[in-house]
Amino acid sequence: MQLLRFITAGSVDDGKSTLIGRLLFDSKVLLRDQLAALGRAARGGETTLNLALLTDGLRAEREQGITIDVAYKYFTTPRRRFIIADTPGHVQYTRNMVTGASTADLAVLLVDARLGILEQTRRHAYLAAMLGIPSIVLALNKMDLVGFDEQVFTRIRDEFLAIVAPFKFPDIATIPLSALRGDNVVEPSTDMPWFTGRPLLRHLEEVEIRDRTDPHRGRFPVQVVIRPGDDAHHDYRGFAGQVASGVFRVGDEVVIQPSGLRSVVSAIERYGEPVDEVHAGASATLQLRDDVDVGRGEIIATAAAPPRVSREVVAQVCWMAERPLVAGAKYLLRQATSGAKAMVSDLQSLVDIHTFTNQPRPAQLSKNDIGLVHLKTAQPIAFDAYDDVHGTGAFILVDETSNGTVASGMIRGSVEN
Repeated sequence: MQLLRFITAGSVDDGKSTLIGRLLFDSKVLLRDQLAALGRAARGGETTLNLALLTDGLRAEREQGITIDVAYKYFTTPRRRFIIADTPGHVQYTRNMVTGASTADLAVLLVDARLGILEQTRRHAYLAAMLGIPSIVLALNKMDLVGFDEQVFTRIRDEFLAIVAPFKFPDIATIPLSALRGDNVVEPSTDMPWFTGRPLLRHLEEVEIRDRTDPHRGRFPVQVVIRPGDDAHHDYRGFAGQVASGVFRVGDEVVIQPSGLRSVVSAIERYGEPVDEVHAGASATLQLRDDVDVGRGEIIATAAAPPRVSREVVAQVCWMAERPLVAGAKYLLRQATSGAKAMVSDLQSLVDIHTFTNQPRPAQLSKNDIGLVHLKTAQPIAFDAYDDVHGTGAFILVDETSNGTVASGMIRGSVEN
């Protein structure tokens, strides 16, 4: 079955954890110990099942009453397999939303029907577009608290569609629901006969999973070079890693970037067995016909469509650190399996999250700000624009003093272009 990775995001107390709990509970995919935990909570005095307990599993989360990290849940229906990433609603945890959304096929943005569109809704919609998520769902929650009013749904839906129109999402759905009661989550709601669309789970089962990898841009970041070191295999040299994009076949002409050396794929192995080809997402070992110098961090790529190489790139970053980002700051840039010292040579613009316009030449980027920057690396790096190949266009910036991640980023191009 196909696998759909999706993220839930929204503002504080919009009901994300309850929605996931309802999906799991009504889909009848819970384990016995999970059902027992819900039963114990109910016997402890709760009048309704506290479905949020299924995702807010950490003691600190329960004590503080918030979700403090990305909670991943896995479940399967007869139609599809799912991985859910439930991210915090607090603005200070925007970085967690970026983490959870980086591999998502779809984003479910929750909105409280009583409150309407908030700043976090706009921020999360922008981040979903920035990260290239192709499908988005507006889940208008707590409809029971507004009397299942169709006009409330219509007003908020129209406002949301106007906000996200510039992002040109390939697929947008809007669903009124009540996570607590189960209306339009797994089964259609009898209290909202005016809504003729699909319940959330049915939509998740049937929405098209769009392939975001380019089959013509083969990318294989080398993770480790395998040299057995015994007499029986003295000529063996394999390059192990995971295919970031495209497909590799035995006999393909390839180029190694950033060195520019060329060769041909002579053999491919998976789990110690020879195969003829490997596709995006597969871990494998490639062997090359020529004795070329290839090391960890380099990219084996399709010769007909190689990645670019430069020491200066333009990138969009989401700043995550308490200390603001200023021009001239130096960090370690980690991209795929490579690392390079980098300096932020220029702050080009800052996104105004209210208008989605760019404010030119900001003095700094503060925590949770999104901006466009110029980065200069100590040595040339091989890369693609993030919109072309996510695996070689995404990166993080690391503070070498604390070893903490201070930013996530997406390369948009080279400074020369």
